Amino acid sequence: MSGMNEYRGSEGAHPMIANPSHDEMVEQLFVRDLKVMVSQQLEPVQRKIANALTAGEDDITTNDPVGDLRDRMMRFETFKTWLSLKRESQRQLWSAVGTSVTRQADDLAARAAAAPPLGSLTLDPAFQAPAYIVDADIHLMPGGNALDDGGVLQGAVMDRGGAVFMLGRNGGMLNDLRGHTALAHSRTRFLDLEPARILDLGCGIGTSTVPATAWFPQAEVHGVDVGASMLRYAHARARHLGAAVHFSQQSAERTSFPDASFDIVYSCVVLHETSQAGAANILAESRRLLRPGGVAVHLEVPLLHTFGELWEEVSAELEAEFNNEPYWRGALSADYDALMRTAGFTDVQTGYQSTAFGGPASPLSFGPTSNGVFRSWFVTSGRA
Repeated sequence: MSGMNEYRGSEGAHPMIANPSHDEMVEQLFVRDLKVMVSQQLEPVQRKIANALTAGEDDITTNDPVGDLRDRMMRFETFKTWLSLKRESQRQLWSAVGTSVTRQADDLAARAAAAPPLGSLTLDPAFQAPAYIVDADIHLMPGGNALDDGGVLQGAVMDRGGAVFMLGRNGGMLNDLRGHTALAHSRTRFLDLEPARILDLGCGIGTSTVPATAWFPQAEVHGVDVGASMLRYAHARARHLGAAVHFSQQSAERTSFPDASFDIVYSCVVLHETSQAGAANILAESRRLLRPGGVAVHLEVPLLHTFGELWEEVSAELEAEFNNEPYWRGALSADYDALMRTAGFTDVQTGYQSTAFGGPASPLSFGPTSNGVFRSWFVTSGRA
């Protein structure tokens, strides 16, 4: 990991990141600021309106309170405007980033080819991604996670777009704080663990995979995902960062690895992008792959997993519909303790892991209370 720290914090966080021209940067910053306005200025107003509409309605008489509140909100032009801007700003994000990345196609291919020879990449030309991946472009990203462009462009769009989408709050241009936080959790709860093999399920472009090589430099690290372009990009990115990671194209629901192959199996914000059956299969697969005493860590978005206000349920429904997140609401209300125990885990705990801003040097904190979005992440973990 000798190259990791020297890249952190710079605009070109690593050689594979697509760097925009002046005009492209201006456009991306505009989209970023538009998204901030939509989420931080316009949405709180809609929440206030919704809470005013439902004030004093303790005895709900309708069979569909969420749908009823949404219908009432549709009478307000500000609500419809906010909803339109919410979707359009996301669409504009991918348009702006995609144009910039496509312009750099030849350069990105050359950079991938020039990456140092580390780790490995195994693709399966006959692989079929699950329907819940291919039936919708998750986050409205054209082509989705499984698109194979024959090169690294879709992965490059995901990397640059992710940094803009997260407003830099997931580790700047490295987008790696979720991975660091998941690994920090394994250190927080399981101090005795010295893993020899680690697997990241649903690794995408490897932003959450590479941190495993920093936390456990003695371990052999693997990552699996459904997208060939994502994995080509992940492989090149990891190599440029000095990380020897073994990437392979597989479904997190059922991999080709033998039983009891790993000491840590983890995922980062994967479960809310799968079907309910798929999520259960992923948990079961993580249990199958662990050696006795091994640990599974599944990190998810740090939002309330029991809804407090009716507006929160409406907002979750709108996120699912207008940002192509069909399983968002179910993921935020799932009983992960029960799901983990059903999958065969013991010593199960759920809670909030503080974000590992300092990488392996981070203070370790895990408990029942969230510190807020981006300052902590929801985690469920258990032993095999």
